[in-house]
Amino acid sequence: MGVFVYKAFSETGQMTEGRVDAPGRREALRLLEERGLRPVRVEDAAGRPAESETGGWDPLAMLRGRVTARDREQFTRQLASLLAAGVSLSRALQILSRESSRPLIAARWKRLREMVVDGMSLADAMARQPDVFPRIDTAMVRAGETGGFLPLVLGQVADFQSRDREVRSRLVSAMTYPAVLMALTVAVVIFLMTFFIPRFQTMFEGLGAPLPLLTRAIIAASEGVRDWGLVVAAVLVIALVAARQWIASPAGRRSWQTFALRMPLFGSLAARFAATRFCRMLGTLSRSGVELITALQVSRESLGNQVLIDTLTSSIENVRKGESLARSLAACERLFPPSTIEMIAVAEESSRLDQELVRIAEESEKDLDGQLRLAVALAEPALLFVMAAVIGTIFIGMVLPIFTIQDYIK
Repeated sequence: MGVFVYKAFSETGQMTEGRVDAPGRREALRLLEERGLRPVRVEDAAGRPAESETGGWDPLAMLRGRVTARDREQFTRQLASLLAAGVSLSRALQILSRESSRPLIAARWKRLREMVVDGMSLADAMARQPDVFPRIDTAMVRAGETGGFLPLVLGQVADFQSRDREVRSRLVSAMTYPAVLMALTVAVVIFLMTFFIPRFQTMFEGLGAPLPLLTRAIIAASEGVRDWGLVVAAVLVIALVAARQWIASPAGRRSWQTFALRMPLFGSLAARFAATRFCRMLGTLSRSGVELITALQVSRESLGNQVLIDTLTSSIENVRKGESLARSLAACERLFPPSTIEMIAVAEESSRLDQELVRIAEESEKDLDGQLRLAVALAEPALLFVMAAVIGTIFIGMVLPIFTIQDYIK
């Protein structure tokens, strides 16, 4: 039998403190609910957080899976529906953890509920699981908790997650075929270099005559692949791992994001995607009744690029000082073209900023989707041409000496 100290709200709304004897945390919570108390924090008598309902087994330490974007969207939408129906936050989280069919997901939501029951806000509890909930979701939930309209914001978060997942799905679908072509090209070249060319090389050595320059170059490349291929592959793997760790650091991430924005085609597309996400998020929050400064601070996190976030920070400060939103955003030329600034200015004057921002996001998404489709449509024949050129060059280089065998004989 353990002793647990607790803080809880009584039926009259007063905060009470006390002790309860129970074998475990689950029983302690049940006893408090039977007394009509709503627990805020439950700890053992030594002041340490009570062990979980699984008897001390930490599911997060043993389960190392990943919560997908679909799982997160479903959780957010169901939580919004339960809260809108009047279900308490703790009970709603308990329901979601029980109804989950996957042990990993149930463990995640269960851990989230434990932190909320211990007195932590939902946003802070979500922030403790950054691999599940991105910063933008946490920031929106914190704004909803502060403003007292959490169910509404959760519904907006679910809509935003759905839209974001749809955009990412289109990107992945568009890049799948070019990626397959590229991988196929690399695989075919490796096969030719390691299996096909050595057979011809043995045959050419018996000719006793000099080979064409192209053939000699291809044979030298084949020998290099066979002798140093594994070493080069290992070096590339090590370099990729080191680069990934460097990019994960604050300095490396900022340097990489700066470089990405300066890339000729990718940089402008990345900035436009970030601006589209920002406009949709700002319009969604404004429609939900979030104060403009708070909505700007939350929407800023949706950019996903620290360089762009820093650029937008000064604009938010200008809005805080009383400057109009359009004039403040005009300083961010990389994000917002003049036409977008003009539309925002007109929307401010007509008091329909939220509707216009969502419309701008929708139109921008259509335009970006068209550009992406065009880029993929042009990339496919280009990759096919590169693939045919590489394989054709190798084939010609290997067949060319055969055509000159007669000259060698003469």
